[in-house]
Amino acid sequence: MPSIRVLSDDDIASVLDLEELLPVVADAFESQRAGDVERPERPHYPIGIGVDPTAPEEPTGTGLCMPAYVHGSPYAATKLVTVCTDNPERGLPTVTAQLSLVDAETGQPVGYLAGNRITNARTGCIGGLAARELAPAGPIDLAVIGAGTQARWQTRAIAAAVGTDRLESMRVYSPSDSRHDCATALESELGVPANAVSSPRAAVSPATVVVTATTSTEPVVSGDALSAGTLVIAIGAYTPEMRELDDETVTRADQLFGDVPAEAAETGDLRAYDGEIRPFGDVLAGERGRDTDDELVVLESVGTAVLDAATATFVFDRAREAGVGTTVPL
Repeated sequence: MPSIRVLSDDDIASVLDLEELLPVVADAFESQRAGDVERPERPHYPIGIGVDPTAPEEPTGTGLCMPAYVHGSPYAATKLVTVCTDNPERGLPTVTAQLSLVDAETGQPVGYLAGNRITNARTGCIGGLAARELAPAGPIDLAVIGAGTQARWQTRAIAAAVGTDRLESMRVYSPSDSRHDCATALESELGVPANAVSSPRAAVSPATVVVTATTSTEPVVSGDALSAGTLVIAIGAYTPEMRELDDETVTRADQLFGDVPAEAAETGDLRAYDGEIRPFGDVLAGERGRDTDDELVVLESVGTAVLDAATATFVFDRAREAGVGTTVPL
């Protein structure tokens, strides 16, 4: 009888280490670049139609299925995601994810993992690797636009990738008072000075690295506020309706990279852009990168299930070795 190891969020937190995850995510990017992955289209569909008697024809949310396999991995992964925008009113997260792992040789189920922390960590590592590879030389002055969960993971991963000795200062902007809590929490956690500021311009004007981690449909960064040499890491927009960067930011970019270039081109940030979007995997393979410290560089990230598969494998193997999790017969 097959059995699976079930990993809760607490189980995953006990074995997850960002510094050790960074090279795992980098390797996954290189595998994707080389074509050594399987990454089918990710279907998404409305859920909850007929559930609400006051609006029986309206969906309550969206479901997504994100399968991936990295060649040579012992496991194939499928991430199941739901997005329910009314959940905060219920005291629940808007996005909820779980990951299923199967043995790549036999197809038998081996693991079922809480997916939110894995998603947050692997997405954070995109920003961390970008800062390590594409930031201008010298100390990093970081601006974070957004004060939610992903803003914090981006900052943690950047600190893990470049070191807190190089991360000199941080500024956080959000239109809500959450910016104060976010800045206080990050300073306490990382030991790097962090301030909440009252506008995006106040955050980005002196920055060398800018992270946008919002759900905005309107630009949150003005290109005329960016200093020469800035690295902009845009994480939030992943649909044509979502947008964080204005046209001037994109036009000013000397180099523009995407984690999945074809999909990055479909976001609201880049729909009007007709230049080259270079694969971020090329940077990690040492083939492309920043040419001078004066270049304005943009990385547009939409996420890829390949990183979920690699991160889930990393976490699952560590948990199994440590005896973490609950084994359940099927």
